Amino acid sequence: MALIILAHPNIEVSLANKTIIEELQKEKNLNIEVRNIAKMYPDFNIDVREEQQALLRHQTVVFQYPFYWYSLPAILKHWFDEVFLYQFAYGSKGDKLKGKNFVPSFTVGSSEESYTALGFQHFRVLEFCKSLEQTAYHSQMKYVDPIYFHGTSLAAGYTEEEIRNKAKTHAGRLIELLRSCD
Repeated sequence: MALIILAHPNIEVSLANKTIIEELQKEKNLNIEVRNIAKMYPDFNIDVREEQQALLRHQTVVFQYPFYWYSLPAILKHWFDEVFLYQFAYGSKGDKLKGKNFVPSFTVGSSEESYTALGFQHFRVLEFCKSLEQTAYHSQMKYVDPIYFHGTSLAAGYTEEEIRNKAKTHAGRLIELLRSCD
């Protein structure tokens, strides 16, 4: 069973992240728990104990979110700050997440070309994931390379059909990964 920490600030207007979650939930024989933390905690008052208990119930944890300004949405950063506590996620007795799978899964609004060198220095998307990788290692989790795709913004000229198709492909890759983690 996998835990999906959904951290989209407004999932109802999302094409990509909403489609990914819908595809995961439709999949037969895929036992997942989805926690929409933006909806659960609109005031950012996170129930730490409840979130820690959810983590303890699962071997694989997927963090599903849109890539905002080269980082996580604020609710997910706050969630990590509140939930991955000393003596729970790290510290001399903080081994509660040891050996669990840590899977970043996100969408990127802009094109892939906007993250490659175009005559001046750009950083690749994976370079912005180093803090996630270090968080996983610090909490003794198994870091799984991120699953992501570009081109989810209508404002950038992508059509709804293109975005939904990319999201369905992404969900398929995520389903395969979740099945291999069982």
